[in-house]
Parts: sequence; structure tokens; C-alpha cells
Amino acid sequence: MAYNTTGNHDVQGIRIGYAAGAFDLFHVGHLNILRQAKSRCDFLIAGVVSDEILAETKGRRPVIPLTERMEIVENIGLVDRVCAETVPDKMAVWDQLRFNIFFKGDDWKGTERARRLEEQFAARNVAVVYFPYTVHTSSTALRLALENLNMNRERHVYPLLNGTN
Repeated sequence: MAYNTTGNHDVQGIRIGYAAGAFDLFHVGHLNILRQAKSRCDFLIAGVVSDEILAETKGRRPVIPLTERMEIVENIGLVDRVCAETVPDKMAVWDQLRFNIFFKGDDWKGTERARRLEEQFAARNVAVVYFPYTVHTSSTALRLALENLNMNRERHVYPLLNGTN
């Protein structure tokens, strides 16, 4: 299905979904959100949040660089378009892409930011759809596990350097 985001927005009746995320250390939770989003729209756009925006909003840079995260998301066969999300303002993203469904994990639901965004999207006739957060797997948990593995490996590989011999 073709979708033009260069000013031709007369796509009435087509459900255009937008699912944004870091998609860092891609895991089953990311897959679940994209799979569920794809099942609820005709055309799915995945917004992969830039390294700079992640550093600004989460206080840390991703493990996997933006171009690689975009390539992973583009090649899982669930999205129709992948774009880099380079601004933190979702209304600015909407101005560019004109989606009519916004998908998000439900760990975000009920926050002040979510309520504000729901109101802004409602004024633009954009539905906000939440999906269950995958509790047992998250990029944060994977990042911590990797950090622990690296710390343990350094203790065993370099015992003379860290005084644990």
C-alpha cells in the first residue's frame, strides 16, 4: 500500500499507525508491540528514537546506534515504513507523518505526559492505543544483565588489575 507523507493527506478510511520506541537491544516486547500495532492498522510507521533524543529524555545513549536499530526494525517484516524520530515533540512528528493511530506500551499509560498527549491527539482525531508492557523482558533489564556480565568477566579476566587475586 502506498502512503505519501509529502503533503497528500487525503487517505480517508486508511488506518495509519505510528509506533515509536528506542528499539534498543531489540527483544520480544518490541516485537509484541509492533505485531499488535500491525494487526490494528493498514499502514504501520515505526519511529525509531534517535540517539540524541534518548540521551536527552532517558539520560543515556542506546547500546545499538540509530542506523542499526532502524535496519533491524525495517527488516522484521511488520512495518511499512521506518523513520528516525529526531524531535521529542510528538505533535511535530504528527505534523510530518499524519498518522491517525498512536501505539504505546501501557507502562506509559496514566502518566501526566500521556494524559497531555492523549488530549493533543484527540484534538487531531488520533486514537491512542495502549498495549500490555512485557514485564519479564525490557531493554533496561537486558542492559543491566550485560553490564553485570561485563563486570564479572573483567573480575575474572583481569584479577591482578582489580586486586581480587
